[in-house]
Amino acid sequence: MSSSWKQGKIADVLFGVVVPGLVALLIVAVALLSTPELIGLKYPLLEAIVIVGVPMLIGMIWNQWAGGASGFLLGSLYALYFSDQLYAAQASSDISLLGNLVSAMLIGYVAGALGKRSDNYRRMLVAGVTAGVMGALLVVLVSQFSPILGASAESAALIFLPRILAGVIVPFVARAFLRHEATRNKMQ
Repeated sequence: MSSSWKQGKIADVLFGVVVPGLVALLIVAVALLSTPELIGLKYPLLEAIVIVGVPMLIGMIWNQWAGGASGFLLGSLYALYFSDQLYAAQASSDISLLGNLVSAMLIGYVAGALGKRSDNYRRMLVAGVTAGVMGALLVVLVSQFSPILGASAESAALIFLPRILAGVIVPFVARAFLRHEATRNKMQ
């Protein structure tokens, strides 16, 4: 079955152009505005998307190896970016960067290993939250050895919050991907 432009729907334009365009403008707006609150929001959002959400999603929709590999690649990029920012500010590096890298690998792998490409939300929820908690525990552990960060109760809460939220939200996205793929395969 081929898709033609004549069969297009308003929803296609909405989700194919309008929503991604608004998200792109929101990202640029947050990057351009330099209020302390927005600067403080940039790094947790970057962390939640790059080293938690994407590896977890890839692990759930593909497999644990792809989730772990994407966690390694994205965790490496995040660690390089963050270390550049840290070095520019303090002229030193920090062991917590390794914790973020390994946490991203662990999250992607565990989500894939427990999820097993299932589209059952309950299974995906358990896989996502378990992966998020394990990744957060690793970051908290490594932060204990950090001379810069050090894990307090407040910082531990900020480490756990995005990972657990991703463990709840990402299964919705992964389920939509898997159901769309199943529907597409039935139509062929």
